[in-house]
Amino acid sequence: MVHKIKIVALLLISTLTFAQSKDGYWDNIRTTNETITLRAGEKKVIKTADFPEGTTEIVYRITILDDNQKLSSSLVSVLKAIPDPTGISQGTAGAVFLLSTISGDDKCKYAIFSQPKDADNYLTTEKTDKACIVQDTPINKEARIINSKSTTCMSSKTQNLYFAFQSDNWVLKEKIILEVVPWIDNKASRGWEVDAKKELLKIAQNLDITKTLSKKEQFYALFIETISKKYKSSEFNQLLPIEKNRAIEVATEESLKQTGEINKYFDAIRDKSLALFKKGKITEAIELITTEIINKNKATSTDYALLGNYYLLTKQYSKAEEKYNKGLQLNPSDINLQLKLAHVYMFTDRLSQAKDIHKKYSNQNLENGKTWLEQVKIDFKEFEKFGLPSENLKKILRVLE
Repeated sequence: MVHKIKIVALLLISTLTFAQSKDGYWDNIRTTNETITLRAGEKKVIKTADFPEGTTEIVYRITILDDNQKLSSSLVSVLKAIPDPTGISQGTAGAVFLLSTISGDDKCKYAIFSQPKDADNYLTTEKTDKACIVQDTPINKEARIINSKSTTCMSSKTQNLYFAFQSDNWVLKEKIILEVVPWIDNKASRGWEVDAKKELLKIAQNLDITKTLSKKEQFYALFIETISKKYKSSEFNQLLPIEKNRAIEVATEESLKQTGEINKYFDAIRDKSLALFKKGKITEAIELITTEIINKNKATSTDYALLGNYYLLTKQYSKAEEKYNKGLQLNPSDINLQLKLAHVYMFTDRLSQAKDIHKKYSNQNLENGKTWLEQVKIDFKEFEKFGLPSENLKKILRVLE
């Protein structure tokens, strides 16, 4: 007897060692604990509580008691000493041993169904051909761990199981206790099954930036991984459209950083901002560059040149000058910014300073391949289009020509 006690103690210690798992946990909140009383030969069905998302397996215990017996400990309390059921044979064997140590003398038969109609049909016909587990031999106790590998009862879409019992006592009534505890797989509980991931893939494929990428497949994989790590599938689907769009933008940026194509993302933002400006949505154009590039400390001299242009064409000269100078701080050799700064001086009655810049750089070409004079003429036409003052334009052209 002492030897048996030692074995049980060692078993408890070994299972406690594995009781915590980063892969999942026994859900001791959303359990089934039902007691029914069956008259002689009677049949009844117990529907389990809804299984939480991510349930990959369950452990159940069936206990048949007579009126003089009481259950010594609940299934949940015993499971505190049971490890992750996946792949730990000693833990599983220990679980079954610990879970089936109490029973009465009465017996019952049972079957488990995944569909309620099949369980109801059993009550009238006793047919078990649609059952996923059938126990035809009367038992007075039972304990099992089941999953999709061991039985057809469990799948990723299983929300409930239906336990159908039939009393084997043809004289007296008997009491049956059913306990069911789900195992929640941490990864599966996030709800990102194949179909859900395919929806994320469609989102990634339809992004405008995708057309410009050379590492599309890598981007798609990282995009799906980024979203699925940050949100559960249900959480992502419940986001408001504005929240979902923001989540997609963040995931896109993070994924492109990892693929090394983040510059294409910022180029797309610049193009979008410029398109907004051309449509007359000046505030939106400025805000987009400011929030998505400058505030993230990702700005180049090009971004400050773009903002400066917006302010210059809307006659906000001091703001334009500020942005051009910030751009020059990042890239002092950017002569395009020097040209823009000369325009600001021209519109703010600092003509001599404007002429000095034109004289200094008039013999150089810009990065776009145009000569200094060609770009000046293009800019002046745009100024006329936006209704900027024109009295000093000819004075500048005389210096250049």
